[in-house]
Amino acid sequence: MKTILKKPVITEKATAMNENGVYVFIVDKKATKAEIKTAVEKMYQDQDAKVVKVRTAIIFGKPKFRYLKTAITKGHTSTYKKAFVQLAEGSAIDIFDTEEN
Repeated sequence: MKTILKKPVITEKATAMNENGVYVFIVDKKATKAEIKTAVEKMYQDQDAKVVKVRTAIIFGKPKFRYLKTAITKGHTSTYKKAFVQLAEGSAIDIFDTEEN
């Protein structure tokens, strides 16, 4: 079984979207919108999360260069997929919830 939700995106822009009921997650590249919807509802079922809409975007890797004393090192960042999850009116989830046992 693949892990569909990898991690939530915690940036200034993503947290501003949280006020409108939109939450951003890094997801598996092969995950479909239906799988993402069920994964979010299952993970946050104790908070009564009801997903209305899911939008996805594939973020392609970018080339990176580093200039060292002896040579130029070339590489690139990884390609990943982002999911924008719209929750129903009145429902919210706490992505910062850390339970300590």
